[in-house]
Amino acid sequence: MNGFLGELLGTFVLVVFGVGSGAAVNLKKTYSHAQNWTFISLAWGLAVTFGVYVAGQFGSQGHLNPAVTVGFAIFGFFPWSHVIPYLLGQFIGAFLGAVIIIIQYYPHFKITQNTEQGNSVGIFATAPAINNPLFNFFSETIATFFFVFPLLNLGNFTTGLKPLIVGLLILVVGQTLGGTTGFAINPARDWSPRLAYTLLPIPNKSNANWQYAWVPMCGPLFGGFLASGLQFLLNK
Repeated sequence: MNGFLGELLGTFVLVVFGVGSGAAVNLKKTYSHAQNWTFISLAWGLAVTFGVYVAGQFGSQGHLNPAVTVGFAIFGFFPWSHVIPYLLGQFIGAFLGAVIIIIQYYPHFKITQNTEQGNSVGIFATAPAINNPLFNFFSETIATFFFVFPLLNLGNFTTGLKPLIVGLLILVVGQTLGGTTGFAINPARDWSPRLAYTLLPIPNKSNANWQYAWVPMCGPLFGGFLASGLQFLLNK
């Protein structure tokens, strides 16, 4: 097709991220209006970058995300024999990471009295800017799709500067598609810290909002499935 498909898919991704930035900045009640949203998106991007570097050094493919691992496995991009160890590592690692933050900031949790002052499960897990479960699910599905689909076209993303590219991908997803739900795009990143918040004696903690937790579990898994499925069809 003389480049038709590549131009179609490339422009598709370009416009989603580009127009998404306009929607994120201009529409009411998105997280993108918060002054610290760029800080948070950049921090998560760098967090993934260095997480991938560490994972790669210890023999992993650097998924760090069940939506990546399961989606890849379903369509043959990753062996099923490795799925359970990867998932266990992801959920346990995320829980332990949340424990470290509880210890690091414990005195600050003590003096931050309530949700209005910032002491909430939102430090650990995601919540929608506008509570609409169906569209929250769509948001997580879409954001994860546009994370996983480019990821599938990076090859081995644990080597060289590729982890930095993955981090930049996280940054652009957060800036353009993350303002609706806080862009979990990763069930382990959401569920394990939410569980740590629920179980551990954090001063002044509030409700862990488990009634919403199905969204950052199911939306990313479905988005990863769709992205991997599309890549599989395109590779045939």
